[in-house]
Amino acid sequence: MTTEDQALSGLLTGRVALITGAGHGIGRATARRMAAMGAIVGINDLKPEFVDAAVAEIEAAGGKAIGVTQNVASRDGMRAAVLGLAEKTGRFDILVNNAAWVRYQALPDIAPETVDRMLEIGFKSVIWGIQAAGEVMRDHQGCSIVNVASTAGLRSTPSSIVYSGIKSAVMGITRAAAIDLGGRGIRVNAIAPSAVPTEGTAKHRTEEKDQRRIARTPLGRLGTVEDIAKAICFLATDQASFVTGQVLAVDGGITTSTL
Repeated sequence: MTTEDQALSGLLTGRVALITGAGHGIGRATARRMAAMGAIVGINDLKPEFVDAAVAEIEAAGGKAIGVTQNVASRDGMRAAVLGLAEKTGRFDILVNNAAWVRYQALPDIAPETVDRMLEIGFKSVIWGIQAAGEVMRDHQGCSIVNVASTAGLRSTPSSIVYSGIKSAVMGITRAAAIDLGGRGIRVNAIAPSAVPTEGTAKHRTEEKDQRRIARTPLGRLGTVEDIAKAICFLATDQASFVTGQVLAVDGGITTSTL
């Protein structure tokens, strides 16, 4: 166990967390970190091989993980993921709505099927997840929902009309859900990461684009999936017990910069 793992150990001991889209990228980094903090982590992804690899990685490090292969884009799929994990473990404490499907298209090229799929995975799944989690989370027991938005909901780029619209909507969902669930002691927050290198973003990145982004970022570097995972995990712990309805930008300062 590393020094960092020792510091994290116990912050989420005994709690059960479901992370959607956890087969790779931000979701997988979040799952690793929550497991190191003592949580039993539900690994959701559509691809069984991604789920199996993530579960094996966590278990090899001494953590506890359960594979949850469901299509969370549908209400039935999300309910099966949440309720199934709750039934298997006897509790449900944390939901991270991370799953997304992204396509950047110029305005004249936006196609109905693109909009529909992005809405199902990036927008509807958030609503279905919050709805299902609300059924099984215990009142006033430190339960937390963290939605993954994006700085695209705060500061848009070309050809991102659908993506920016959905991520802006995720921020609105977060604030509204925090009001609806606050009386039960369930906290709902969101993070807004800037673009970080992942398997999913690789096809949209070039060295030139990365250097331009670094030049506009006050901290002078790109973020990492671990940077984002740390923020998600903070919001899920009791260290953020009086934080709800908030959107935390994890972006090295780029959304507040005029560089």
